[in-house]
Amino acid sequence: MTIISVLNPKGGSGKTTLATNLARSFHERGNSVLLVDSDPQGSARDWQAANEENPLAIIALDRAQNLKKLDTIAKPYDFVVIDGAAKLEDVLAATIKASDVVIIPVQPSPYDLWAASDLISFVKARQEITDGKPKAAFVITRAISGTTLGADVKTTLAENELPVFDTHVTQRQTYPQTASEGLTVFDGKNSDAIKEIQGITDEILNLIGKGA
Repeated sequence: MTIISVLNPKGGSGKTTLATNLARSFHERGNSVLLVDSDPQGSARDWQAANEENPLAIIALDRAQNLKKLDTIAKPYDFVVIDGAAKLEDVLAATIKASDVVIIPVQPSPYDLWAASDLISFVKARQEITDGKPKAAFVITRAISGTTLGADVKTTLAENELPVFDTHVTQRQTYPQTASEGLTVFDGKNSDAIKEIQGITDEILNLIGKGA
């Protein structure tokens, strides 16, 4: 069982979009997957409620105390994907403690990276006392197709000493369109979006030593 959390205290970073699509990606590969909504706003729960035929199991654990039960709840599953809370330090800390992997979605702006600085400090502090666990990496989200990361963004990313996935989530209409119906890009027709999510899934597996 592998627990993957998608975390960024800043709103609008694309956490729920990435978490729901990653959960579906692991499901599409034949894994049993649990999606955990740790945000009191319940965006992932709203997403699931929009589609009665959603194939993913989902639970709400939006308090730090409840997240302590995750190990027991998650045992039957191959992968657990946590849609992280925003601006709740106790929940973020509990999520990091429970995770094998922390994915940090950030828009290609130094402002978004600066906003994630406290989260990065939490992750590094945890790694120091647990021999590098959880693994952590950045995923650039809402990237504009045909553009490259600016030098200021690359510099800021490098300063954090965490890997940056090669695959980006590009700004595409298919993401909000499928989300509004409780679906994912795997239910749409945009092959480029599917390749993006599959690419990030592959990079996560490589990060934890489970890649091909």
